[in-house]
Amino acid sequence: MNNQRLIIFTRYPKPGTTKTRLIAALGAEGAANIQSQMTKITITKAKKLSNMMSLLVEVRFAGGNLQLMKNWLRDDLELDLKYQEQGTGDLGERITRAFESAFNQGVKSVVVIGTDCPSLTHEIMLEAFTKLTKSDVIIGPATDGGYYLIGLKKIIPELFQGINWGTSEVLSKTVAIAQNLNLAIDYLPELSDIDRPEDLEKLQCQDLGSTAIYGA
Repeated sequence: MNNQRLIIFTRYPKPGTTKTRLIAALGAEGAANIQSQMTKITITKAKKLSNMMSLLVEVRFAGGNLQLMKNWLRDDLELDLKYQEQGTGDLGERITRAFESAFNQGVKSVVVIGTDCPSLTHEIMLEAFTKLTKSDVIIGPATDGGYYLIGLKKIIPELFQGINWGTSEVLSKTVAIAQNLNLAIDYLPELSDIDRPEDLEKLQCQDLGSTAIYGA
């Protein structure tokens, strides 16, 4: 059994239900296309990571169903993906559930990421797992006050409680909780998420290919 797990949180790209804050700028189809492409880009990076270390990659999804997810990501079958629905509750409850499931299966190190950060590289993911050997919590801070990555060696549910998700206080609140618990924290480079129309210009700085992202 792999003792290290990368869990990717994503949503099935049904137009009108995903990346809703981008719909005003791109339309429902365009927003869903960005969701789709950023998820596939993230999985490609996870595949590169799996070539560098022993790793199980799990996709935790919202929306759709198992068959739709497999059909959507079937081009990535070279990577043995494990699929699991996120389930109910707020983001904190869903992240807690993902960590609990992995640790209950005997996994020793778990890193959770989303798909909204195109500048997240497989090298940074590898750095997260490396840093976990010496720290209790690894955090990848986002420029909007949230985080794009969190890694743990054991379940710490308090880190995901009492937080106003989707706000600029997520990172600071999480760090404060970790400090109050006397946890050893380490950080990764600060990166930007793509959530709002004003974030779209950041895509121009990424080597993603505008045709792939915008569906042009």
